[in-house]
Amino acid sequence: MNVLFEEDGAFRAGSVLADNVASLQIELASGKRSKVKAANVLLRFVAPAPGELLDRAEAEAEGIDIDFLWDVCSEQEFAFEELAAEYHGAKPDPVQAAAVLLRLHSAPIHFHRKGRGRFRKAPPEILQAALAGLEKKRLQAAAIERMVEELRNGQLPIEFEPLLTQLIYKPDRNRSETKALEAACGETGKSAARLLFDCGALPSTHDYHLGRFLFEFFPDSKGGTGFPYFAAPGEPVDLPVATVAAFSIDDAQTTEIDDAFSVTNKPQGGWRIGIHIAAPGLGFAPDSDLGRIARERLSTVYMPGRKITMLPEQIVEHFTLAAGHTVPAISLYLDVATDYRLLGHETRLECVPIVANLRHHDIEPLFNETTLATDLPDFPCRDELKLLWEFAQVLEAGRGKPSDNGTRKDYNFSVDWDADSGIAAEPGKGLITIGERARGSPLDTLVAELMIMANTTWGAMLRDAGIPALYRVQTAGKVRMSTVAAPHEGLGVECYAWSSSPLRRYCDLLNQWQLIALLQNEAPYFPPKSADLLAAMRDFELTYAAYAEFQRGMERYWCLRWLLQRGEDSVFGHVLRESLVRLVTIPLVLRVPSLPESPRGARVLLGIDGIDLLDAEIRGRFIELAPELAANTGPDAAFAAAEDENPAE
Repeated sequence: MNVLFEEDGAFRAGSVLADNVASLQIELASGKRSKVKAANVLLRFVAPAPGELLDRAEAEAEGIDIDFLWDVCSEQEFAFEELAAEYHGAKPDPVQAAAVLLRLHSAPIHFHRKGRGRFRKAPPEILQAALAGLEKKRLQAAAIERMVEELRNGQLPIEFEPLLTQLIYKPDRNRSETKALEAACGETGKSAARLLFDCGALPSTHDYHLGRFLFEFFPDSKGGTGFPYFAAPGEPVDLPVATVAAFSIDDAQTTEIDDAFSVTNKPQGGWRIGIHIAAPGLGFAPDSDLGRIARERLSTVYMPGRKITMLPEQIVEHFTLAAGHTVPAISLYLDVATDYRLLGHETRLECVPIVANLRHHDIEPLFNETTLATDLPDFPCRDELKLLWEFAQVLEAGRGKPSDNGTRKDYNFSVDWDADSGIAAEPGKGLITIGERARGSPLDTLVAELMIMANTTWGAMLRDAGIPALYRVQTAGKVRMSTVAAPHEGLGVECYAWSSSPLRRYCDLLNQWQLIALLQNEAPYFPPKSADLLAAMRDFELTYAAYAEFQRGMERYWCLRWLLQRGEDSVFGHVLRESLVRLVTIPLVLRVPSLPESPRGARVLLGIDGIDLLDAEIRGRFIELAPELAANTGPDAAFAAAEDENPAE
């Protein structure tokens, strides 16, 4: 006697060695013996042989029409042998019965299992839905195969066009397009970004890096970089007009001019020095349209060649301290004796006439350490700048901390979007120029010390009045935000509240609202233990850090373009630490695995083996140690050694 039985979801046939009613001892065609429960036995037969039964049944099952079986079977639950008898018109032989069983088992969409060897036909509506699903999967599989082929051939499938941003930055793995992209990447060995770039889906590598940032922080679902509707700001009334002639000091690209200065001679001797900060906080409140926009963006985003402002451009133009305008401002007046002692201070809300916007590139060639040591030439605000610089030196000495250690450098990135890049791998517009300027110039010292004075003075005023604010705190070398006034060790001050850039930092704008409430004897917008204040501090700190990281990434990208643009195949750099080198001419750090053990600050010559703008990576190769600067000496080496240290804020 032979039996057909089900075991572990599969059908097997074997010879019965012993029948113990509840179970059987079975020997399979392979010779393996097994104990099978009687309930698992579906068919008992004498012939053919067990191995032959399944082979013949599988072959015969292929010829059975599933749809015909579904049409002729009963609506009620049935056993496979019953349907086999109806299908063949007589009692089926073992092969015929097994063939029907195998066919029923292979079509779970048409026939639902109700037990071992028992089935029930699927209801028509369920069957149609299942068949439609199968057809959809078939079409999807065919579409995926076609899209993979197109991607391999450097063609962008038409289905990709409306989904490009999502496919590049946040792919949905349930979509056919994502599956096709992943399959094509696996076959070609390319990353998704590289494959799409090669297919022409990305206009440029710059758009790829910028797009990633915009996708995360300025998604289309939130209006992108555009601004929603906002009510016009209010116009401050009854503000006195200051009897000063104020001027600002900024680089050429600055449009959000937050700060300006003035110097007035006092009849009894000495001077009245004014620090004037733009006052958008007088034009709108935190719960206004513009207040909510600033709260959402939290900061202006800077990058070479572009920026995304915190406030709408027309609002910036309305409140910026532009020359020729009289603008609302918060002014800190310092009464200074002829020996530069600080005699007292006063803070006012007023309108300030701005007479000049001085720019670094115009003033620094005329106002620098060399010209100050000899004779200053004639230029706008010359005497005022000299006085402010002398006063700033006194302030710096009083803090006991330098504004800058003088070993770091600043770099100005300028992109000409009307000029061709000249890079074969990056066709299109965008010619980069990178200019270098050392920190710690007299202009830097002047501005830094007066801003420290304003931020420290106003922070202390808010602290003493019991009005909460957002402070920058540095203890044990770590800088953080806090709602509690605490020392900033790096600057050597007892408290430091960012208040001098309200047009481009929400932290400063929030502190300005608090300061305005104090000056107007009103309740502050953010009372003590305010949940909104704590949330704003947390969000600002995270967002500000993310924006700064993006700026550093884009500066790295443009440094790589600068190298390609110039066709450099070798460059000089200074060793920072093991395998890390910082280039001499631009602010680019790269890892050089072939770098031998070298002293920190040593000057080395590197070969450039490859630059990938899409991944923003560069492959450098050690060539030689420059003999004239092999040792860790000299100003350049000191600069390199300071590069990986955090400057005081």
